[in-house]
Amino acid sequence: MIMIKMMHAATAVAAVMVLALSGPAFAVGAIAVDDEVGLSSNEVGFGYVVGAADKKEAERGALHECRKQGNDSCKVAVWFDECGAYAASEKHSGIGYGGSKEIARRQALEDCGSDRCRIVAAVCDE
Repeated sequence: MIMIKMMHAATAVAAVMVLALSGPAFAVGAIAVDDEVGLSSNEVGFGYVVGAADKKEAERGALHECRKQGNDSCKVAVWFDECGAYAASEKHSGIGYGGSKEIARRQALEDCGSDRCRIVAAVCDE
């Protein structure tokens, strides 16, 4: 009887391990921008990365991608687990993140705080 219980416990532990290893991996993304007061939303330079292992890797990747596009003054604007967005106008900017592009976009526009704000970038880790 003890041997059977030990076998059941070992089987349960193995099943939990398989589920943990086969489940979706949590990945991180980030958006970096080269933005300053006076630029319109279509003049803002940006780069992004999705699928990074952690926040630092996502930020480094987004900065690299932003600079690769020829932008000199890139800064990380937002990092996210699922979706992220950056909105801007000539005087305002805002960020958003959430479970979908629509949520991230809506937050970024709300955070931007002006009816002149437009989405510069919106990406998801899909």
